[in-house]
Amino acid sequence: MTQQAFFTAVEQLQQGGVIGYATEAVFGIGCDPDNGDAVQRVLAIKERPVDKGLVLIAADVSQLLPYLDLTRLPEGRLEVILASWPGPYTWIIPARPEVPEWLKGRFDSLAVRVTDHPQAHDLCLAYGKPLVSTSANKSGEEPARSAAELADRLGNELDYILPGDTGGRANPSLIRDGITGAVLRPA
Repeated sequence: MTQQAFFTAVEQLQQGGVIGYATEAVFGIGCDPDNGDAVQRVLAIKERPVDKGLVLIAADVSQLLPYLDLTRLPEGRLEVILASWPGPYTWIIPARPEVPEWLKGRFDSLAVRVTDHPQAHDLCLAYGKPLVSTSANKSGEEPARSAAELADRLGNELDYILPGDTGGRANPSLIRDGITGAVLRPA
């Protein structure tokens, strides 16, 4: 990946675009989480209902703080969550009331992850905020595991695909409930 390719991806995000990029296990598609039109495009591309909610990935926990209500976590739970990051661990954490429905769906919580994938981390860092991150596929289909596969399947629906390699994990991230610690989706 060239530096120019990376800058193009950030520029597309700044312009409200939807991009494809590598994550820990699969390619993801994402956008600015505060741009409702871009999020609606992600949902349309995936053929995913808005009520299911979406995942945000971030370079560090500070990027997630504007979206989360950490006061609703039981004592000691935040330390457990922070100890798992950065890493392939997605946590369902209570959302601030002002978080839009297009992110949290029918829930009062939000799925979030501080990524340990170098390129995804750097993308969030360069953009300066978290990204919507959902697997690069139509709902019910297998996600793309390479830029070429993504280009073949969804390339005409995306504004840009950032070349890169996945982190090599076999499965998408483990999802756990931030309040109870229960596993909601095994890795």
